[in-house]
Amino acid sequence: MRHAGEAGAHGVARATYPIQKLILSVAFAAAWLATGWAQSAQPLASLRALHELTNDQASAGLPARFQGTVTYFRGSESTLFVQDGDTAIYVDWSGKGLTAGDRVEVRGKTVSSFRPYVKAESVTFLQHGMLPQAVPATFDQLMHGDFDCRLVTVYGVVRDAVSLADGGGRMTRLQLHTDSGEIAVMVDQTDRDALNDLLDAEVLVTGAESGRFDGKMQQTGVQLHVNSTEGVKVLHRAAIDPWTLPLTPMDQIATGYRVSNLSHRIRVHGVITYYQPGIAAVLQDGPRSLWLTTASIAPLRIGDQADATGFPDLREGYLALASAEIKDLNIAAPVKPLPLTWDKLATSSNVFDLISIDGTVVASLRSAVQDEYVLEAGGNLFSAIYKHPATGNEEASTAPPMKQLAPGARVRVAGICVINAPSSFDTRVPFNVLLRSPDDLTMLAGAPLITVRNLVRLVAVLMLGILLIAGWGWALRRRVRQQTAAITARSEADAAQERRTAQLEQWRSRILEDINSSRPLSDIVEHITEMVSFMLNGVPCWCEVNDGPVLGRRPARKEGLRIISRDVPSRSGLVLATLFAALDNPTPNETDESEALAAGVRLATLSIETRKLYSDLLHRSEYDLLTDMHNRFSLDRHLRELIERARESQSTFGLIYVDLDDFKLVNDLYGHHVGDLYLQEVSLRMKRQLRSGDMLGRLGGDEFAALVTVARGPADVEEIAQRLERCFDAPFTMNGYVLRGSASVGLAIYPTDGTTSDSLLSAADAAMYQAKNNRRAAGQSGTRKSG
Repeated sequence: MRHAGEAGAHGVARATYPIQKLILSVAFAAAWLATGWAQSAQPLASLRALHELTNDQASAGLPARFQGTVTYFRGSESTLFVQDGDTAIYVDWSGKGLTAGDRVEVRGKTVSSFRPYVKAESVTFLQHGMLPQAVPATFDQLMHGDFDCRLVTVYGVVRDAVSLADGGGRMTRLQLHTDSGEIAVMVDQTDRDALNDLLDAEVLVTGAESGRFDGKMQQTGVQLHVNSTEGVKVLHRAAIDPWTLPLTPMDQIATGYRVSNLSHRIRVHGVITYYQPGIAAVLQDGPRSLWLTTASIAPLRIGDQADATGFPDLREGYLALASAEIKDLNIAAPVKPLPLTWDKLATSSNVFDLISIDGTVVASLRSAVQDEYVLEAGGNLFSAIYKHPATGNEEASTAPPMKQLAPGARVRVAGICVINAPSSFDTRVPFNVLLRSPDDLTMLAGAPLITVRNLVRLVAVLMLGILLIAGWGWALRRRVRQQTAAITARSEADAAQERRTAQLEQWRSRILEDINSSRPLSDIVEHITEMVSFMLNGVPCWCEVNDGPVLGRRPARKEGLRIISRDVPSRSGLVLATLFAALDNPTPNETDESEALAAGVRLATLSIETRKLYSDLLHRSEYDLLTDMHNRFSLDRHLRELIERARESQSTFGLIYVDLDDFKLVNDLYGHHVGDLYLQEVSLRMKRQLRSGDMLGRLGGDEFAALVTVARGPADVEEIAQRLERCFDAPFTMNGYVLRGSASVGLAIYPTDGTTSDSLLSAADAAMYQAKNNRRAAGQSGTRKSG
């Protein structure tokens, strides 16, 4: 059956009933019955026939037409329980006008779920009669599905009573404590006072039983559906009114804590898909997966089959195993991540499964214990989290460097889906993906490149803003000079004010000139805080730049000072910095203070954004947009600088020229997109072969060059050249293609092969072509030194 409860309730009893055992024990009868269902078009006419269905049979949408007695009905939730004799079933129907005891005829089709249920097309009232006799039941019997959907009576003590309201009216939720576990009781009632004073009362509850399930259709508990307050019979009220108990200090409430856990130890089997030593692990067995909390730090290998033993538990309403001990069987059976979408994962039907999902990078953050990548998929956000390995030393970290991903980059993450909210059966819930290692995050495509057109527009807007501010400043200075010449007869106080205004405008003009110069940004921001301080009669002013220093004059002690501030926004609305002032005047002068901070914020925004734009343009002028390696212009400049240093120190360095073999075939056979991916992967592989002080640049097309900045002799350069050549041995995998590449490499040594940039490039180029010719002649790659 299916029922939308607080955490999702959907329960038709478990598969093993006495009648089913009898049918399954007679193979011929079961085969005859299955054949009859498949061939007959007649509707199933009894609840017993429906109960004998398997989920596979119910999934065919078999017609059903049967009679039974209503034991519970709530139309707003499409919840109807019907019983006939000792057999009951859940019916999905959202009609009106039924009450408990009504005899009805149900017409509909079967649906597969945890157990088969019926989706009703019509429910016809026949007559009103007596309810079936309620069966006394225990928690263990209900958990095993012995009385699934039937009217039962349960004894327990009320631990919690909460009044709720939904579209179908008011109801009360009781938390019933029994000898073996907790049972949720949903009581339909409109009288708020009918179930007062139930806390700690001993009661007998009569209602229709169902299971409680998580998003994976795994049973997590038991629920009773009660038609009215008459279904809750109070045997004994609480001996002491809870509201008259003596007060207990908050730090001593543990003195009243008592737990008697009767859970049985169990053993499960699956493949290890996640492991965080000392904290948790995940086992997966086909479509089922289980979260294990463990204190064990024994080494386990992800992808191995394992056994685990522990105690059943719930984690945010989902099945889990507590106090788990895990035994690695050392049998490799890796699980392939299941590719899914955000909409599918948000249903919680794949909680704790090993999944993969594509997304776009929004932001990334490293903390002391984890790396978090905020991603967007289908217009929704989620996080991919990599937990750092525990070292026992807060100052030491064994975490690998965090991957640098620009916002807008397309990535694919693989890991364990964890839900960030209590279990919900039929609603979307937020989720995260736990990465097993940094390699579970792979880049699919870089961030979109800024077009020249957009850059021109941005520069034009900024220049227009600068011109407008400069024109405004010039016009204001001109007006001040005219006014100064005309007010020679004014009082001394007026003259001082005019001089102050003129001085302020000069200050603004000087700041605008600094913004258009190469003056450091920190000096400009310092001058802006000094200008704001001047406008506020010399009070301390400072600016706190996001991810940057504190600039200006911040007081060491702020007691007794009135602190005012204003954020410095970017054109996109993000906060770049915050401007502060500390005043000793308790009475605010809102006009002057607001004008001073606003003037400072305008200049700070202009200076910070202008300097960021300049830095971005400078980077794009020196780096190749596709591979993010140095371009030809940057490589030539570094080569000339290296020649000058080597000439002065009489040292040696090497230049390596690399030409990709048959790159044109990659573009012709697989397309330019695959060609671009190939160039990016080649660049990354070659860069990993270089030392920290060496440099790799793309000269254009399929040509690269590397500068070996420090070399004791030709052997050092030849070793690196061979490493560059060997890095092509492993195949390249991209977009479903597997490519095998190679490159021809030539090298030149300063000053043996040349003393100028042109001569060294020519020598390395000639050596490369000689190596290419030798390879063609000999049928293999070769590295040849010039000369």
